Amino acid sequence: MQATSVLPPSIPLEITLPTALELCQLGLATLVDIRQSFEIEMKGAIPNTLHIPMFEMKVMLGDALDEDEQDILDAGQPKELDVKSFFTMINQLHHRHDNLILCICNSGRRSLAAASLLRSLGYPKALSVIGGFQAWKKLQAA
Repeated sequence: MQATSVLPPSIPLEITLPTALELCQLGLATLVDIRQSFEIEMKGAIPNTLHIPMFEMKVMLGDALDEDEQDILDAGQPKELDVKSFFTMINQLHHRHDNLILCICNSGRRSLAAASLLRSLGYPKALSVIGGFQAWKKLQAA
């Protein structure tokens, strides 16, 4: 049997916020906020996250943005991020022992696409946080 670097389709692509926060607290995962910079400025940042905006990442990788994605990208100031620094950050996360890459966006939709994209690039430990920043805000208010 040949080993593969991609998780089987039966492995979930999403994780709950409480589980994600616990894994981060244990040092087994890193939250990667994929929202655009202006979204973080407007709505707030989640402490102890790494910021890698998804749309800049897609453009760097040569993927086309749809019209809505382009509008969101155009609404803010692009983050200074090049391909080398992106892969350096992701590889550092990926090569930590048992470290999960937990993508988080505003609601959980874009982070699902980001986790899928990372898995397709050979990062099998990428997951999307269900509910995103909105879930985090509710948890802080509780």
